[in-house]
Amino acid sequence: MKASNKLTELTVRQAKPPGKVRKLSDGGGMYLLLHPNGSKYWRLDYRLSGKQQTLALGVWPNVSLKEAREIRDEAKQLIKQKINPIDFRRQKETMQREIEDEKERNEEIQSNTFSKVAYEWMNRQSSRWTEKHLFDVRSAFERHIFPDFGDKPIVETGLRDVLDTLRKLESENKYDAAYRARQRCDAVFRFGIVSGVCERNPAADLKDVLTPPKKNSQTALKPSELPEFLHKLQEYDLHRLTKLAMYFILYTFVRTSELRFAEWDEMDLESAKPTWKIPVERMKMRRQHLVPLVHQTLDILHQVEEISGCEKLVFPQQKNPQRPMSENTLLYALYRMGYHSRATVHGFRATASTILNESGQWHPDAIERQLAHVEGNKVRAAYNRAEYLDERREMMQWWADHLDSLKVTAS
Repeated sequence: MKASNKLTELTVRQAKPPGKVRKLSDGGGMYLLLHPNGSKYWRLDYRLSGKQQTLALGVWPNVSLKEAREIRDEAKQLIKQKINPIDFRRQKETMQREIEDEKERNEEIQSNTFSKVAYEWMNRQSSRWTEKHLFDVRSAFERHIFPDFGDKPIVETGLRDVLDTLRKLESENKYDAAYRARQRCDAVFRFGIVSGVCERNPAADLKDVLTPPKKNSQTALKPSELPEFLHKLQEYDLHRLTKLAMYFILYTFVRTSELRFAEWDEMDLESAKPTWKIPVERMKMRRQHLVPLVHQTLDILHQVEEISGCEKLVFPQQKNPQRPMSENTLLYALYRMGYHSRATVHGFRATASTILNESGQWHPDAIERQLAHVEGNKVRAAYNRAEYLDERREMMQWWADHLDSLKVTAS
């Protein structure tokens, strides 16, 4: 039936709210449904397969009279083809939702880059890691991995992406870095799978294709080699802060990471018993460590204060004082002094332990506690809660004096 188009825009606009719901017919089954609250709805009544049905065409004024007629005409074309316009609309809306959902999924895929997921994984691990370890892991990602495929969606990051990066590290003889990079990529992919942002872990397939890294033996100087080493250190032309850091780590035999991340706020230099208090979050064994500061270490810190006293870090980088001294600065200084494969910075701890134990003057527990080793025997650990601080202070002064005496011997 052809529509009569009885209504005009003026008629529609001027239609007053009725006392009860009523219809203004436009002909051909289309009408304006008026409600007492002033609402105006376009409707189309039609019959299909012997059933009377009503199709909503929209709400005036959002849908004008002209637009309502266009929708009506499209519906009538469908009815002629025995297609129910209500079902057709539902199918169209479903398809549109699916298109929008797919678009949203694609946008989410593109936003979940490997680097984004990696940062989320690191953030989840941060409560279990020391600040130093978090810094090292993040730096390794940013230096070795993110430049290659950090911006790529993790779901599109494949075996070839990871393998090419690992092979590049191996070609630079960085076997340990490649080994750790694969482990960390593996952890990120596993986190991504659990988080629902990727479905497979290509790093897991690369476990057995890398060259195993060489074991680091942490080569230590023999006690008899210390005089020569101290003489070379005194004579060798190193950057002033590097040389002071080398002396400081010799006198304190702390771990390299503990020295690199040392902050001035941790240094109690003015009390009767000066002490460096390393906070628990930076200690490998997750307990605060106290380093008694003696005459020699105080003198070193006063010299360092002239260089970095206005900074947060005691031993910062030369070019960027907001970042700690590189983990390789002291090691490469040893190499330049001729100690490649002969000594490591970590090895100073073993040398100190050997000399202190062989001296027979100090309780073994005091030595172990100053090395920040945690007692495995819980009963003995509880007994040692006094931490031997007074003895350790005497011991650290004895150790510093011993090194100074070796300097004299060497000269």
